[in-house]
Amino acid sequence: MTAALIVLSLLAALLALALVHHRRQLGRLRRWAAQPRMSDPPEAPGDWGEAFDLLHRHRRANLKRRRQLAQLIVRSRRAAQALPYGVTVLDAELRLDWCNDSARQHFDLHPERDRGAPIVNFVRHPDFVAYLAAREFSEPLRLQVSGSSPRTLALQLVAFDEDAWLLLSQDITGAERIEAMRRDFVANVSHELRTPLTVLSGFLDTIQDLKLEPQRVRDYVNLMAPQAARMRRLIDDLLVLSALEHAPPPPEERIALGPLLERLRSETEQLSNGRHRIALAIEGEHDLRGAENELASAFLNLASNAVRYTPAGGEIRFAWRATGAGGEFTVEDTGIGIEAEHLPRLTERFYRVDRGRSRDTGGTGLGLAIVKHALARHQAALEIASTPGKGSVFRVRFPAARLLPATQKVPG
Repeated sequence: MTAALIVLSLLAALLALALVHHRRQLGRLRRWAAQPRMSDPPEAPGDWGEAFDLLHRHRRANLKRRRQLAQLIVRSRRAAQALPYGVTVLDAELRLDWCNDSARQHFDLHPERDRGAPIVNFVRHPDFVAYLAAREFSEPLRLQVSGSSPRTLALQLVAFDEDAWLLLSQDITGAERIEAMRRDFVANVSHELRTPLTVLSGFLDTIQDLKLEPQRVRDYVNLMAPQAARMRRLIDDLLVLSALEHAPPPPEERIALGPLLERLRSETEQLSNGRHRIALAIEGEHDLRGAENELASAFLNLASNAVRYTPAGGEIRFAWRATGAGGEFTVEDTGIGIEAEHLPRLTERFYRVDRGRSRDTGGTGLGLAIVKHALARHQAALEIASTPGKGSVFRVRFPAARLLPATQKVPG
């Protein structure tokens, strides 16, 4: 009996020691797990040591995964920021959760300030509200957005998760403008070709249907010839303009400026046929770097305009001079002049101040557009000043990088 009590006492003591030991190890575990930073696990014998090591490995693996997830989130947001369109993350109730910088600009959002606010608070357009109500998001919605800088946005809602949406937005103002220009271009070309084609068709029908005397037929043919020539000029100018828009950068040729301007004066005298006084002044001796055929065509277009819109007895002056920023070529005339409101649009395709007069003088409406593109390819700028009834000045400014010392002396 006594022996049994002793054994029980020893077992109780051992159990108490074991409980104290486990309680102590549990306390160490709690303190270690509560540390904000990863540290080595406590040293412990037996199973507790293995448990500490196992938990430490799991903790390190979890920490690694958390870091990877955090990096993935950061990279995902950086990728979203780099996208060329707006990305807005919405919850199931279409409330703002996050957006990139493009979306901030599109909708005037602030991710922190506006988080949790319904997206309709920022996009109040009735078409957008109807788009959300229809729940049909397979096609994007085009939206005209007013404000300090009105623009056109393409919006599309995409399911992101069971409880999230992505609102994708893209500024298509530029694309809309280009499409409008394309439509205008097609309409203008059709209009410009329709008139001469109608005239030609009418004359041909008359010649075919009526028995005309040879002299009458020749008269009709003589009337048809200018219309055919007009179509040829239009097509030629369209081809030149297309070539300038799609050609590689111009070659770096040395252009002898003096001889180029002398040829320009001679060609202008031929166009004028003695109706105008033509003058050329060259200050300094320079050559140009670029494509001679393009610049010669641009200069001749400017000269041709001066001849067409300067009455007989007027004067056309060409001048070249070096400036501190480069070189300057001017074409000045004493012609009819241009109203100020027309000046900003003169280089647009088919823009005419007086459509009837331009056609009567042989213009296609593309000359100054060709000039603008040819000069832009040489980093040159065209400036236009004009006074109605007194004349116009077309000034071309070349950067210094386009100037070279002349290899031929300018004729005196």
